[in-house]
Amino acid sequence: MAEALLRHHAGDRFDVASAGLEPKPIDPMTLDVLEEAGLDTSGLRSKGTQEFLGKASVRYAVVVCDAAQTDCPRFFPFAGENLSWPFDDPATFIGPPDERRAKFRAVRDRIDERIRRWLDELPEEEGRN
Repeated sequence: MAEALLRHHAGDRFDVASAGLEPKPIDPMTLDVLEEAGLDTSGLRSKGTQEFLGKASVRYAVVVCDAAQTDCPRFFPFAGENLSWPFDDPATFIGPPDERRAKFRAVRDRIDERIRRWLDELPEEEGRN
């Protein structure tokens, strides 16, 4: 979700990519709630951190998963800044489909709010490719 949201809001300012410690297939509900918010989900796929470690310059590494922050608090030691924005993983929520969708929407909206706030705090020229 964070990758799609940051690309939507600041794809002209950053090369945006996401990766997980143990990538799993993207939950279809993730794609559904992103698309209902008008975000492009084409090209989104699960990626492991090994695709990027030592291969890409990272100005900001943003950890959005609580477990990843605990397991690897400084996973991108070569990043200019490591930011921790822990959010619940909606894919772990068990319940009826309407409650799951509500959980996914809530997490999407919290991530969106956090990204917007962070972008507002950055100087306009920060992150230019």
